[in-house]
Amino acid sequence: QVQLVESGGGSVQPGGSLRLSCAASGLIFSISAMAWYRQAPGKERELVARINRDTTTTYADSVKGRFTISRDDAKKTVYLQMNSLKPEDTAVYYCNADIWVNRNSRSSPYWGQGTQVTVSS
Repeated sequence: QVQLVESGGGSVQPGGSLRLSCAASGLIFSISAMAWYRQAPGKERELVARINRDTTTTYADSVKGRFTISRDDAKKTVYLQMNSLKPEDTAVYYCNADIWVNRNSRSSPYWGQGTQVTVSS
């Protein structure tokens, strides 16, 4: 089955940086959009950034200018470079990818297990 595995989370001080990675593996025909979501305690999961097949991107207003999403299709990996981190960025970050497992089916969303990002002084 398809699996997404995140890495790169951790604890940093405000103003610090982290780089998250998410690698997809398994039987994959094609990957369309890839994205990062996050969920803080007591809050709904929210879209942080998305990158399409043509590399166009979408960012949440709260992270524009600070976060950068990118992808490496050869490695089936999506990255999230997070700079100028704020305490409000503290959350579990989840990788998402829309994937076709074969050419005659629809794409389906797949999720990673999440990686904790904590920003505090």
